[in-house]
Amino acid sequence: MDAPLLALTRTGPDVLSAETAAAANMRQLIQLRWIAVAGQTIAILLVDFGLGVPLPLVEMLGVALLLGLANLLATMAVPRHRVHDAEVMLALLLDMAALTLQLYFSGGATNPFISLYLLQVVLGAILLPPASAALLVVATVLSYALLSVRYLPLEIPSGLFAEIADLFAIGRWIAFVMVASLLVLFITRITRNLRARDAHVADLRQHAAEEEGIVRMGLFASGAAHELGTPLGTLSVILADWRRMPAIAGDPELSAEVQEMQNEVQRCKHIVSDILHSAGQPRGEAMESMAAGPFLDRVVEEWQPTHPNVPLDFDREGAGNAVIAVDPALRQAICNLLDNGAEVSPAVRLRATIEGEMLAITVSDFGPGFAPETLAAVGKIYQSTKGAGHGLGLFLATNVVRRLGGRLEARNLPFGGAEVRLILPVKPQ
Repeated sequence: MDAPLLALTRTGPDVLSAETAAAANMRQLIQLRWIAVAGQTIAILLVDFGLGVPLPLVEMLGVALLLGLANLLATMAVPRHRVHDAEVMLALLLDMAALTLQLYFSGGATNPFISLYLLQVVLGAILLPPASAALLVVATVLSYALLSVRYLPLEIPSGLFAEIADLFAIGRWIAFVMVASLLVLFITRITRNLRARDAHVADLRQHAAEEEGIVRMGLFASGAAHELGTPLGTLSVILADWRRMPAIAGDPELSAEVQEMQNEVQRCKHIVSDILHSAGQPRGEAMESMAAGPFLDRVVEEWQPTHPNVPLDFDREGAGNAVIAVDPALRQAICNLLDNGAEVSPAVRLRATIEGEMLAITVSDFGPGFAPETLAAVGKIYQSTKGAGHGLGLFLATNVVRRLGGRLEARNLPFGGAEVRLILPVKPQ
């Protein structure tokens, strides 16, 4: 068999599209805002009632309440629509506005928690385009400048005057620990989302390159089919004339060989007709739902006569009554896998089993297995140990099962031989 495909398509939580990555980042900001609402509320109550520093409780708790309500609305809205950079920008500006108001009511730029502005700036630099991040920096600078000249000063009780320096030092230390901890926590998560998004983009580019290769092969195959029609027709006429020649008609051995050549020419003409027919079909026109068992029966009936000397161990009972989406390309993909196995093995095995909500079509052989060097470039076009021009079988099978919503897996068997599995979704009945 050709190079195995161990991982056809990236799936699971480690891969995000640009839209899902933006939504995941917005959820991180929502979590951060809940922490901010809780932290502001606790700090306000602790300073006012615990330390005895009078604060405008109505205004400050009102800002925290409005921030919480806005966060609740954002929590309900995120799953329902696509998140854009502008929304992330507005979310960060909302957090900055709430922080500015809280600082205005509690000492302005003299408040130790003024350093929380850095959290908004760093998050904006990671999540936003350069222009938006620059706008966020400008807003931060203006807010800081405003709080330096306009704010409500804290009224420190006379009993705290001796400890005021220590209180501000402790406040600065707490603010530093908060900023450092939150930056590490949320930047780690956001960076993971961005890496997953980049991986998804890389997959899309790889798939686009593979699709381009398939288009080139399709154009070449269509052109070659047109060109082969004339010589195949000529061969068919010549062979028919030969069969009528007395010297050949009277020789049973020669007559049988000519008959076999005619059969092979007819097979070639049938393949050429299939290529031309497929090339003229719109994408997906030939796709249909079909029971997996009868579909595999037809595949075996078509493949077995082309390899009469290769035993095929076929078992499709495990497929039950499963229904899958099929098209001619899937049939050809399975035949290609069987062809690959027949080239290196005295026998081939074909199995079909249900695995959860998926159907696994397994083709295995008793040959030497996959070469280790092929595993580094699985599923790539022309990646084969057979030499230049080979390696199309698994490449095409890779794209066929991906288009049908499945994946392709392969491995070397413990006791020798190779195994390739087409994992296809089962249609609900």
